[in-house]
Amino acid sequence: SGFNSIGHIDTMSRGRHQIGHYKEGEEFIQNVFHVLSQIFTGKEKSNLAICWLQYEISKVIQCLQAKKKKKLKAQGRKSKKLAKNFLKAADNRNNLSLWKLYAYLEWLLGNTDDSRKVFDTALSTAGTGGLRSAQLCSLSLLYAQLEVELLESIEGAVMSRAVHILTKLTENGPYVPYSGQVLPVNVLKARKTYEHALQDYLSRTPVSDQDQVNDTDQLVNLVGCYALFQYLTVGIDAAVLIYTQASEKLEVSGSQKCESTGENSGILNFPTALEAVTLLHTNLLRFHMKISVYPLNPLREALTEALKRYPSNQSLWRSYIHVQRKSHSASKARRFFDSVTRSTNSLEPWLFAIQAEQMRKKLTEKVQRADVGEIHCTIPETGLTNRIVALFEHAVQSENGTHCPLLWRMYLNFMV
Repeated sequence: SGFNSIGHIDTMSRGRHQIGHYKEGEEFIQNVFHVLSQIFTGKEKSNLAICWLQYEISKVIQCLQAKKKKKLKAQGRKSKKLAKNFLKAADNRNNLSLWKLYAYLEWLLGNTDDSRKVFDTALSTAGTGGLRSAQLCSLSLLYAQLEVELLESIEGAVMSRAVHILTKLTENGPYVPYSGQVLPVNVLKARKTYEHALQDYLSRTPVSDQDQVNDTDQLVNLVGCYALFQYLTVGIDAAVLIYTQASEKLEVSGSQKCESTGENSGILNFPTALEAVTLLHTNLLRFHMKISVYPLNPLREALTEALKRYPSNQSLWRSYIHVQRKSHSASKARRFFDSVTRSTNSLEPWLFAIQAEQMRKKLTEKVQRADVGEIHCTIPETGLTNRIVALFEHAVQSENGTHCPLLWRMYLNFMV
């Protein structure tokens, strides 16, 4: 019809309706996938299948967030059918990344038992690479993370399915599904294995660039598995210690590479590895605060440090806003946003600063209008409105902001 967008724009809401996937945009994207899948062969075709399934999962997550049960059911059926068709292809039968996405899809749709069966099947057929196989580590890490999210508290977690998965990963033998208990002796052996494996990876110097890419991917998965294992068997401080050790080592390696090559391009995947480790670290702290009493400061400090370094990481910004909503003083967050926007050209800090203020405005209006329905309060909250307009003005004057349709649309939407 001439003005529909392709895909979706998460941030915009029209009345009560969240803008979702448009029909025309959706058809276009599906056509692109279909055409490409006939052109590609071998590895490229498998990679395309992974992208396609990730896209389907993003739609399922969107349905979950919007709490649309009917739409979720229909979307779930379509996505599952697609995933099964991919796995039937001869090239993909042993592709652990596809198995991982299929299991995750089942989990999101609420079919926990089916998802566990898929994970168990994938781990059983994956062979005995153990901690040396990046895909096996990645698969085990996701499985364990999902299981941990079901835990009510950390008490007695040593006997949980997550610990079984992470322990089996270190044994280099065939995977055996969880039977309800984990032997203490296996836990001790696993801890030693993780410790040695991590030391090996941190002290290794990669031969070629390709080795380095593989090694850093593997290191992130290994650190994730080991830290989660320590969290469940020892406690949060033991897990944080591993993240700290790994981050320090990656920072040193990164700066050494910089000096030796004289430019940033020498670090192929180190910044991304460090970013991924930081993300695992902050996510674990957030989860721990959800299920037990823990101070807010370690998380806040970890997030501010990480965001100074990676100002365009959206997941970190989301966590930061979530944390700041718990505190009643906005000045600290405002100062931080201000310092980041001055030091970077990224647009994300502007967008999230605006979002944080809009949330604050919504909250004050909600409090002022309590029990009166939609009658506007007699004293309008102009301070926040002016601040948001000022933020928009500064953002659209920045080089990236001028060319960002989303920012202009948010500005128009707000002014209306």
